[in-house]
Amino acid sequence: MTDETYDGIILGGGHNALVLQAYAGKAGLKVLCLERRHIAGGGLTTVEDPHHRGFLHNTHAFFHRAITDMPWYRDLDLERLGASYLEPELNVALLLKDDRSLQWWTDFERTHASFAAFDEKDAATLARWHADFLPIVQDILVPEAMSPPLPPEQRRTLLERTAEGRLLLKVSELSPLEFVTGEFSNPTIQAGLLFFNGLREVDLRVKGFGHHIASLLARPSKAQMTVGGSAALARALEAAVKESGGTILTHTEPGKILIEAGRAVGVQTTDGKVFRARKFVASGLNPHQTFLDLLEPDHLPRAWRSRVEAFQYNLIAPLFALNLNLHNPPRYTAAQKDPVLDQAFMTILGLEHFDQYPEIVRHHEAGTIPPTVMWGCAPTQFDPTQAPAGKHTAFMWEKLPYRLKGDAKNWDSAKDPHGCAMLDLWTRFAPNLADDVIDWFTRSALDTERTFPNMRQGDLLIGAFTNDQIGFNRPFPGAGHYRTHIDGLYLCGSASHPGGNITGLPGYNAAQIVLGDLGATPDWAPPPIADKLKCLPQG
Repeated sequence: MTDETYDGIILGGGHNALVLQAYAGKAGLKVLCLERRHIAGGGLTTVEDPHHRGFLHNTHAFFHRAITDMPWYRDLDLERLGASYLEPELNVALLLKDDRSLQWWTDFERTHASFAAFDEKDAATLARWHADFLPIVQDILVPEAMSPPLPPEQRRTLLERTAEGRLLLKVSELSPLEFVTGEFSNPTIQAGLLFFNGLREVDLRVKGFGHHIASLLARPSKAQMTVGGSAALARALEAAVKESGGTILTHTEPGKILIEAGRAVGVQTTDGKVFRARKFVASGLNPHQTFLDLLEPDHLPRAWRSRVEAFQYNLIAPLFALNLNLHNPPRYTAAQKDPVLDQAFMTILGLEHFDQYPEIVRHHEAGTIPPTVMWGCAPTQFDPTQAPAGKHTAFMWEKLPYRLKGDAKNWDSAKDPHGCAMLDLWTRFAPNLADDVIDWFTRSALDTERTFPNMRQGDLLIGAFTNDQIGFNRPFPGAGHYRTHIDGLYLCGSASHPGGNITGLPGYNAAQIVLGDLGATPDWAPPPIADKLKCLPQG
């Protein structure tokens, strides 16, 4: 049988891989994507409850950040291809046991007013950091995320030339915990601010991320959701790929990357089929899969093997989910005083004081279940197409340890009892759930890993942001520019800069590198980030 030949082959059909494939196709390249699952899109998953027709659940990714502001969203014309987003005004509400609430709005003035109701001084501090970081976000952080990263020494030199850059460097030296406790005094405000990093992004104790909270508060775009479920974005990306001439093969698992004369020239699947690549092979998989599972040992130098083996996954990233089918959406007792709370997009429950965070981390380290802090949404309040007419869905997520009592398999028997505990807590805040739940199911971090093996140890971000696994050194030194030690072999997944979550930026940045190396520097690519930083006003 004659081997099939393409210009490029991409391993894994996650959203970053599809972004790269669509751009390569627009550049005139014939590109194949190999995906082991029955459907492409990775974490952009929306499933129908098999026991209750019409109830749709977004079992992995739901809260998307500023997707409509992403350059690839515009360049690939994804709205025309079926992707549509909502950004509810009351973006986040932290509900307390006494029915008070801390609120984040798309309108900063309303957020400021909510903070002021708890502490006037902290509200003034919030306003100051919002103003100070708005230009940093717009002129430095957003362009950096949308560009291949600079070496740390060069980046520091360029940032030190400007007042905004120096402030960014200074704040970045802190951990999120140090930043929040040093700048804010109210324990509820401290808890709410730390939530955005302590449970959703990085370990709040890790230095180097003190700027994350200020930057999130200064970003004008907040959390969004796709109409029709997260899979609608995956379908739009698939349409963009097909429109550009690309091919996606599902039910096809890569078995080996083929190397000839020191160059990546193709892929052999686990069932023995060979696909040849004239120009490049790109992997959207994690470093262990790419380098240890798919490369012959002779093609991996000892130094690279050591770096791959040392690659770390996030301790606090594993996600546990409780998914509900409902007659009516949750009706919170706090909404009796403030009715708008029933229209909050993201609702946080169980978080009262920042002192809870060290206890949560301790439980993750010990492999035990901490007192529940959870967050979620009733998507059908904003998009009724995700349930049968007049019915609703809702979910709550919680970060829980991957290895429960030392073994991830313990989750198979423990997940439903814990789901009951989460539902009990939820019902204390929304008593109508006692009568309105039709059915429910849970998903553990082990379920996530079984579905998405690239999310090793249930790590949604595909790699910790510790051990210098950031920026130019993500996933590790030598592979931080989307290139590998093998000619023609590239990385394009969330293990690369700027990291996990649904951003599409690892794929977008990889496209700049791959096409540039092929001598086809695209007209859509932004100016080099070094040039952008050099143009900032000095002072």
